[in-house]
Amino acid sequence: MRVASKIVADILNELRTMIQPGITTYELDKFASNEAKKRNSKCAFLGYHNYPSSLCCSLNDQVVHGIPTKTPLVQGDIISLDFGIYFDDFFGDAAATFPVGEISKSADALLKVTEQSLQAGISMAYPGNRLGDVSFAVQSYVEDKGYSVVRDFVGHGIGRNLHEDPQVPNYGQSGKGVVLKPGMVLAIEPMINEKSHEVKVLKDKWTVVTCDGGLSAHFEHTVAITDKGPEILTLV
Repeated sequence: MRVASKIVADILNELRTMIQPGITTYELDKFASNEAKKRNSKCAFLGYHNYPSSLCCSLNDQVVHGIPTKTPLVQGDIISLDFGIYFDDFFGDAAATFPVGEISKSADALLKVTEQSLQAGISMAYPGNRLGDVSFAVQSYVEDKGYSVVRDFVGHGIGRNLHEDPQVPNYGQSGKGVVLKPGMVLAIEPMINEKSHEVKVLKDKWTVVTCDGGLSAHFEHTVAITDKGPEILTLV
């Protein structure tokens, strides 16, 4: 899983350097697919429940599962890239939201709070803690800053399958839920909205957007629970 996750992190880091006004998410998708092949790995999302691409590209008010297009990115956009790899029978999964050129102060604040909420959740992923401790850490951090947590989509366990139990909500009660034990691996992934938490799925049956048109950001790491605490497998 360390190898699969490292491949995810490296490719996402390369994609980050490509993001600028004028590039298309179609180009980013093709790059990710080619880089996976170079590393003798497979893109986890391509064909998963018939998803048509290797990379999920969610723009501005799109929350998750955006399908790549040939429409160029423009200055001021924010773009979430969610990417998974299958390597030697195991999966890795990560996401990050990036600015396209200069972005507004409000968009920048959303990105920072979302990324920091992920770190808040990871900081609670110690053996003996409960899953609700992770969920509550994310929710309380976000809501204290005036943002809302998406409730219709959650993180997940990960291993020999892309999505495994337990589900990892970004909201909940501390002291509740599954006890965390060494050997567990979780994909922790806050999806945070600028305004309301309410979302809907578009007619393509994949792209999830905010109901009120507000911006949304998404950050994710694959995190192993170890005797020494959380180990982030998808760090660059």
